[in-house]
Amino acid sequence: MSDTPVRPGRPTVRKLPQLPSAVRGLAPALRLSRPSDTWFKPALSVVVASAVPHLTLLAIGRLDLIVYTMAGSLCALYGHGLPYARRARAVAGVVLGMAAGLAVSLVTASLTGSTAVLIAVGALLAAVQKVLCDATRIGPPGHVIFTFVSSAALFAPQHLGQIPGHLALTLGAGAFAWLVALAPALVRREGPERRAVARALEAAAVCAAARDRRDRSAANPGPRNRDAADPGPRHRNAAAAAVHAAWQCLLASGRPTPVRRSLERLVVHAEAAFVAPGPGPGAGAADPELLRAWAARTRGRGPVPTPPPAPGTADELYGIDAERAVLRAREGRRAARRALLRRLGPGSPLLPVAVRTLIGCALAGYLCAALGVGRPYWAIVTAASLYQANLTLSWNRTLQRTLGNLLGVLVFAAVLPVSRISPLALVCCCLFFGFAAEALITRNYWLGSVAVTPMALLVLEFGGAHPAGELIGDRVVDTVLGAATGFLAATLVTNRRATGRVEQALDATDRARAAAERTVADPAVAPTERDRARRALTASLVELREAGDTAAGEWWQRALPEQRLLAAERAGHRTLAATAPRRGPTAHAPSIGAE
Repeated sequence: MSDTPVRPGRPTVRKLPQLPSAVRGLAPALRLSRPSDTWFKPALSVVVASAVPHLTLLAIGRLDLIVYTMAGSLCALYGHGLPYARRARAVAGVVLGMAAGLAVSLVTASLTGSTAVLIAVGALLAAVQKVLCDATRIGPPGHVIFTFVSSAALFAPQHLGQIPGHLALTLGAGAFAWLVALAPALVRREGPERRAVARALEAAAVCAAARDRRDRSAANPGPRNRDAADPGPRHRNAAAAAVHAAWQCLLASGRPTPVRRSLERLVVHAEAAFVAPGPGPGAGAADPELLRAWAARTRGRGPVPTPPPAPGTADELYGIDAERAVLRAREGRRAARRALLRRLGPGSPLLPVAVRTLIGCALAGYLCAALGVGRPYWAIVTAASLYQANLTLSWNRTLQRTLGNLLGVLVFAAVLPVSRISPLALVCCCLFFGFAAEALITRNYWLGSVAVTPMALLVLEFGGAHPAGELIGDRVVDTVLGAATGFLAATLVTNRRATGRVEQALDATDRARAAAERTVADPAVAPTERDRARRALTASLVELREAGDTAAGEWWQRALPEQRLLAAERAGHRTLAATAPRRGPTAHAPSIGAE
């Protein structure tokens, strides 16, 4: 298969993707999935991080200040997939970012009472928070928590002299949330790395099992069936993404320990399993059952399994150490900052999403204000929560958010009498819904919203009781208008850069594949360079698939170079397979140029 770029003879545009119909489309968007394997970690963290400030304020009779401590407590939701060394920096950055957004909102609220100005500042903050969270890839929950806090603070009565004390409450609660987020390191120092490696092993097992099924179904091993052992792009791409995530987690985990050394060896075997073209001499590492057994033991609390040594493993581990040293050096940190600035630069594909967020949030806020709704920041938050990687995902989120909020107001109406029994009952209800939101949201966003909505409404009760009918009516109106105007903005503001991102990813994949091929062909190349080139190729394939999936859900843009994308992915995975005999116990790989 030729790798020559396939480009259309004349520019074309793709029309709006067929949005889900009322009958067929709702089911996929609202279908429940299996819960995340770590759903309980953010759920428990946010409860612990919130309970201490809540109960402290309850004891001193200042529940009206909970909105400020909650801003810091919600920072405990972030960073649970990161190793603790990186989590410490990430959550600290989240706390500072939360305080910065809150400071802007409080200062604005103290200087002006103009609803038009407050809505404009809220929309601008939402757009900036969206871009920064996407660029730094912090999340979940991403920018929504930042927007919720800053938008609510804009419409809270404020004086300049109160701001330092309120920010101190946020920073104090954020510092406690930071401790809560890092506390599991005292019990299980390599917990995030173990989970990342377990996911890589499970994804490799799925890939190997799919390959085995195709092997058994292949009638003849001739040239026409050369790709019969191919596990399919879906499983292969998922395995590549999981292995890449495991390597990144291990690289960011800090100095090597015996446990991390064993985890690195397991990732070597997982990588060998997903790039192997089929069974062959010493292909035990591609045994799906063995990979699953290793994954179960890695995820558990017992010792990490010690896999048999594979040829090239020692060289690869030395390469990991060298790469870790480069990343931690001054030049490595500078390169990371330059990459972040490129994602935020003028040509960034995130810019259209920022414009969508700005226009959608502003329209939602102004429309609700024009209709006399007392809390337009709810509409701003609703609109901001819709914007996902592309228009199709944003449509799904619109359905999920609307259904979840409407059901949530019914839950609020049922629980409101209980929350008004006493201040302690109100605090307990908020803590319960905070836990329920994180426990349910990984099943589907709409299910989590059913718990988020009553929690957000109950927060208003800390400042004094409000008429239930008024709260429910305002929330329903804000939800419907925010969702409608938010999605309208997503439709009108097209992301014409999505296809350009695919083309850039294609060029980067071609360069990474050429570099990997050179290291395979040259026996004089140091093992560390070969392994680094292979991991760079894996990362480029992951980025390519992400860019392709994002562009596939957008509309009104140049036609995707789908043939070139598929050819680049297949060629890239063939190159990965060609490296397998040099470092793992997998089968004989086809030549790089094999069709």
